[in-house]
Amino acid sequence: MATPGRYFDAASGLPLHPTAIQARAAAETDGWADPNRLSSASRRSAVLLDAARSAVAEAFGVHSDEIIFTGSATTALHWAVLGAVAGRQRVGNRIVLSAVEHSAAFKAAQWHAERGGVVDEVGVDDRGAVDPDEFIAAAARPGVAVAVLQAANHEVGTRQPVETISAQLRALGVPLVCDATHALVWDRRPPAAPIFTADPRLWGGPAGVGLLVVRRGTRWLPPFPTDQSESGRGSGVPDVPSIVAAAAALRATQASAASLAVRLSRYVDRLRTEVPRLVQDTVVLGHPTDRLAHLVTFSCLYVDGEALLLELDKRGFTVSSGSSCTSDTLTPSHVLVAMGALTSGNVRVSLHADVSEADIDAFLQTLPEAVATVRAELPQPSVDNPGSGLANSVVTTTPDGLVIDSRGRRCPQPVLDLARAFGQLPVGAEVTVLADDPAAASDIAAWCRMQRQEFLGSIDHEDGATAYRVRRVG
Repeated sequence: MATPGRYFDAASGLPLHPTAIQARAAAETDGWADPNRLSSASRRSAVLLDAARSAVAEAFGVHSDEIIFTGSATTALHWAVLGAVAGRQRVGNRIVLSAVEHSAAFKAAQWHAERGGVVDEVGVDDRGAVDPDEFIAAAARPGVAVAVLQAANHEVGTRQPVETISAQLRALGVPLVCDATHALVWDRRPPAAPIFTADPRLWGGPAGVGLLVVRRGTRWLPPFPTDQSESGRGSGVPDVPSIVAAAAALRATQASAASLAVRLSRYVDRLRTEVPRLVQDTVVLGHPTDRLAHLVTFSCLYVDGEALLLELDKRGFTVSSGSSCTSDTLTPSHVLVAMGALTSGNVRVSLHADVSEADIDAFLQTLPEAVATVRAELPQPSVDNPGSGLANSVVTTTPDGLVIDSRGRRCPQPVLDLARAFGQLPVGAEVTVLADDPAAASDIAAWCRMQRQEFLGSIDHEDGATAYRVRRVG
């Protein structure tokens, strides 16, 4: 079954590839038994499992015995990080990772820290990229067991300098764990990292399978109890039909990956150019060129991100968001915060093979209408009446300027409050925003950059709120 052309969330996973459906159906007949047993049914399962492992190894240019199949991509990343630490426990217990890693890497690091380990986080620039020198300096500290760096970011698409960093880490004797999931979809060339992971869902494979590669000669130990599965490096009975389906989908999509990347990158270039032109107060995130071919992320001021996603869905477009600032959680996206980006009104578009030029045309026509609809649900700043939408009790005047009390108001309300009041200020005057929303720290600074105003810093209050100071410069 073809993926709907207006499904713009390929980075979250794709439907099963037709080849994968056929392969899994066939494997369910002969691959249902435990491949670790000695019966004839088990031997048939083992043959299918070995064939799937060989196919994946060939596709990625690695040895078959370097591949470990896990129950999910999340599990693969957990095992990659914690297994690398376990294999180098005599060296130290310190993990170094970038501030924009997948949440699964952070969960593994958190688990390690809760048991006495040390975790060092390396920041990124406003495009989401680490500085190689800074990352290497952190990894060169005494006691570093492993460094963790994704090949490309899952929220904004920025590629990381994995090859450069991996070579320098090799000289230091520090292994690199690389979440290669998104880059492998297009490159099919594995990173130089001695340990890397991938998620078959992104090339049309099934859920319930994760891919972990540990290259020969790498110190790595299973971090949790194992049995005879995966040559003593896994546990439980492997889902052989799903593994066969994952390998089949990989082979079916491999030949067209390069040409597809060229076409989708052209669509993304168009979106990066047209979205800011068509939608006022919108900024495109991530690196403009050193990025994933199929992914673009942008943030719209004065928009509730969850409401925008639902509005686009009503209009037939499925997108995602890098922002977690929704009704059920108050935690903003750690990736966007690390970049200093606007965390509210965030939209991630990720394309796939069945997207056409007509689908892009339709999205560019629909997006401004959807944003206008969502913005209309919140009182917007007005040129004629800049204070509109602000209750009288919210704003007070002090000798130092305006003070806006936005405590208890969630994104994007603090930024909206700031924007509504800003027009009342003369050039050179200051405004202070009191907010307790975790997203406000990133959002107010991002608003200042977008509007070319001066962010003066922040001061924490005892009640848990923070005072953000802004000066009008124009």
